[in-house]
This record gives sequence, C-alpha cells and structure tokens, in this order.
Amino acid sequence: MTAFSADSPGAAAKGNYIERGRYLVKIAGCNDCHTAGYAQSAGQVAEKDWLLGDQLGWRGPWGTTYPSNLRLSLSKMSEADWVKTAQTVKLRPPMPWFALRDMDKEDVRAIYRFVRHLGPAGTPAPAYVPPGQAPTGPHIQFPGPPK
Repeated sequence: MTAFSADSPGAAAKGNYIERGRYLVKIAGCNDCHTAGYAQSAGQVAEKDWLLGDQLGWRGPWGTTYPSNLRLSLSKMSEADWVKTAQTVKLRPPMPWFALRDMDKEDVRAIYRFVRHLGPAGTPAPAYVPPGQAPTGPHIQFPGPPK
C-alpha cells in the first residue's frame, strides 16, 4: 500500500485525511466494536453515531473489556500523542492493538483527523472488570485458551 503523504499538495485543505480516515475506520473494523450495532446491521449505522463505544462487554481470562468511546478519547489527545499511543499501546483482548501498531503513520493520522472531524459525543464506555468478577451488563464470553 502506498503511504498517504501529509506532504501532498493541499492534502489537509482538500479533506483527503478525513476521507482516508473514514475509509480506514470502515475497513479496519474499528466500527465493528466501537460502534454499537454496526456489525449486526451490516454497517447500517449513521456516521453521526460512529465510534461512541459500546455497552457490550468482551469477557475472557483477561477480565471484561468494553470498546471505548473513541470520539471522547481522541478529543482529549493531540495528534502527536495519538500517533505515539497507536504505535506503542498494548491493550487487552479483543482489541487488535498489534494491527494499530503496524499501521502506516499517515493512516494513523488520517484516523485521528476523521475521529476529530466527527467531534466529541456520547458517554464513556463501562469500566474494565477484572478477572473473577462478573460484569453486570451484556457480554460475549470467550473461552479460555486451549490446553
């Protein structure tokens, strides 16, 4: 894949980062978890409702995690902080943090700019529930690793 260059003439002014970010959020599966009902509706969720997080938990040996509200999270970060976080963060399952880490830096910037374009909205996702504690809301139960 050819890198999306910030040095392209007028890239930011023409909104190319926004369009690239929208495309990446769709194809990288960000909406699958971070947008309530997206996967179940085959992507038929209005863009204004994208990336608000979800109340559906993912429970496994690591505890129970919830897809965060990316619109709130990224509204509190600078672009440089987001790029650094995307390249270094290690998160609990099922977040594919390794895919985010391996993304081209310009694609990471495009995602940031698209999410910021959507604007902050919604409420924070539920807090992480440690192993051995039961979540109070709906969740998907993952089996333990094979023995």
